[in-house]
Amino acid sequence: MAEHTFHLKADWPGGRNSVGAIDAGNLKTKVSIPPEMNGPGVGTNPDEMLLGAAATCYVITLAAMIERAKLPLHEMDMESEGIVDVTNGVITYKKIIHKPTVSLKAGATEKDLEKLKRLTEKAEVSCMISRAIKGNVDIELEPTLTIKG
Repeated sequence: MAEHTFHLKADWPGGRNSVGAIDAGNLKTKVSIPPEMNGPGVGTNPDEMLLGAAATCYVITLAAMIERAKLPLHEMDMESEGIVDVTNGVITYKKIIHKPTVSLKAGATEKDLEKLKRLTEKAEVSCMISRAIKGNVDIELEPTLTIKG
């Protein structure tokens, strides 16, 4: 069994509307409450970081699966959306929607496209962040899958 340990140092100078900083090796940024939640909106915030973790985990997992399946990838990009509900002062991260756009090279077959569709779904349940938040945050997929040309 292999374990990997990651570290983060957070500095927070004061109350709710302060601006802090985090340092997690390659991730160094200011953090604060977003303006949508009446905060200063400096740097990033936990809502964006959870969305970023879920999105990057998903897209990296999908890319690895496409590569292992030897599908003829032309290009891939993705947009993701996080929905946060605030009801009676209770903040709940409700849903993440991943919208991958994946194009296979000209000459790919319908069988390749079907395999790609299965992989887009498998990547969501295989990603460690998706598994970590399962049961707490709904994750939806809205893939656009095509063959170039």
